[in-house]
Amino acid sequence: MSSPEHKKLIWNLIKDIKVGMLVTKATKDEGSMRARPMSLVQDAYDGTLYFFTSKSDAKAFEIAHDTDTCLTFSNPKDNVYVSLTGKAMISEDQELIDKYWNPWVAAWFENGKDDPDLAMLKVKINKGEHWDSTNNKLVQIFELAKSNLKESATPDLGENEKFGTD
Repeated sequence: MSSPEHKKLIWNLIKDIKVGMLVTKATKDEGSMRARPMSLVQDAYDGTLYFFTSKSDAKAFEIAHDTDTCLTFSNPKDNVYVSLTGKAMISEDQELIDKYWNPWVAAWFENGKDDPDLAMLKVKINKGEHWDSTNNKLVQIFELAKSNLKESATPDLGENEKFGTD
């Protein structure tokens, strides 16, 4: 698990990106993976990420079959990339639904918070990796060129860190 400081770092990296790609294992084709965009609904991160979903959607069936998921967030403009792995579950917890309900979600569920198909997707993160380069493209190109000229030099393209356990 990650420390409170690391959770804050991860949240600071993904909170403005808002939309991540959720990867699940497809149930029809054994071994195949499927990704789709999901929008964050929370305003803080404690190790679990929350999304709204339909109980009848394919991802709900895929998660019922295999809870292992991966979420990726990227902001190429700022050279920020985050990959998170965890266990997912579908929840009908009305308190969570009420807590995170917003006009954006309402546009997807015409029967509102009482829609019988409405659920929360909770992903408990157990490990991940992030890359964060504050260097602009020119500095990155320079670092790569410098690395190619010096056989032993590794380019400094920014911060990269793995965290968590299985």
